[in-house]
Amino acid sequence: MTKYLVLIGDGMSDLPLKELGGKTPLEAAKTPNLDWLAQNGAGGWTRNIPSGLEPGSDVAAMSIFGYDPKKYYSGRGPLEAASLNIKLNAGEVAFRCNLVSVENGRMKDFTAGHISTAQAKKIFELLNKKIGTSSVRFYPGLSYRNLLIMKDDRGGSLAKLKTVPPHDITGRPINDYLPKGKAAECLISLMNESEVILHGLKTKATMIWPWGQGKSPRMSSFRKKFGKKAAVITAVHLLKGLGKILGMEIINVPGATGYLDTNYKGKADYALKALTTNDVVFIHVEAPDEAGHEGNVKHKIKAIEDFDRLVVGTILLKIKNQKLKIKIMVLPDHPTPIRLMTHTADPVPFLIYPSRVASQGSRIAGYNEREMKKSKLKIAGGHTLLGSLFGGKF
Repeated sequence: MTKYLVLIGDGMSDLPLKELGGKTPLEAAKTPNLDWLAQNGAGGWTRNIPSGLEPGSDVAAMSIFGYDPKKYYSGRGPLEAASLNIKLNAGEVAFRCNLVSVENGRMKDFTAGHISTAQAKKIFELLNKKIGTSSVRFYPGLSYRNLLIMKDDRGGSLAKLKTVPPHDITGRPINDYLPKGKAAECLISLMNESEVILHGLKTKATMIWPWGQGKSPRMSSFRKKFGKKAAVITAVHLLKGLGKILGMEIINVPGATGYLDTNYKGKADYALKALTTNDVVFIHVEAPDEAGHEGNVKHKIKAIEDFDRLVVGTILLKIKNQKLKIKIMVLPDHPTPIRLMTHTADPVPFLIYPSRVASQGSRIAGYNEREMKKSKLKIAGGHTLLGSLFGGKF
């Protein structure tokens, strides 16, 4: 029986950069393992962000997992709540709640200096004590990625607010991007109060930034939809939450941080072990996306090279030695271009190995945007790709 590994390099795709001589980070990086897969497999382009939806990892991950975001997406917050085992009651809305650094009215750092999880936990305990109520609850998560749950007793206005991800506004005046809508004043009030509470503390966090709100989605389980047992490996609560909602096994890898120092090889080792009891394992690596948001070319190239060497390389070595019957699919969820420092909704390059389909227009020399443009294979709806893989199209 064929097993499947889906390797997600978050935000890995990019645009050509002058400082790289017109190459993208994926093109400039040394990726012998990804290149080998591209040369010996099949690949093309897939659009994970449907038109009309924001290019977030939540929307893109839903597509990669085989579910149509147009039908099921309700917001990022409830997915992260599921990861933390927080059950939303009727009428409650979950917000992703970053700890951020604002300086002179501008968004200096959407991660508050990649604040430690321990420090974030203390801050959220203090927020609960000072401004938490029966209708407002704060939950610590991982580093700067935390959660705010609010009772939506304003006729559904909270769920309809216009909020902006803080990683989209680095260096910009925050007053231009505060929540907008009928109930915006209550959220802005919490943000202002948090600024007062955090003032004077020995932390780079200066305030909270709630965004990505929504109510719990209703989705059929992965096993019911595809007839396969699945697991997900990630350091990011968003994907853990989506996996839990879909009934996947959530595998926690020691040293998985969601940043450049994550345990890449551990993710590969745990994934291969998980295939003994699962049919499909998704491995998500956040580091390239973080580097993209930072606008740091060196970090992004390093993240891509570490992904290639320690994740893809480890898997290929084990597969060759053990002669396991495994299909591998590699793709980003969305691009996070260095010069934009945020996500875009553009299609991303994917590859599948092994494949019985010769989809390329001409021979592909490696896995990067320039080479993959030679492929004639284009998937308009990213949520259909996984089903096509399972169905034997590749």
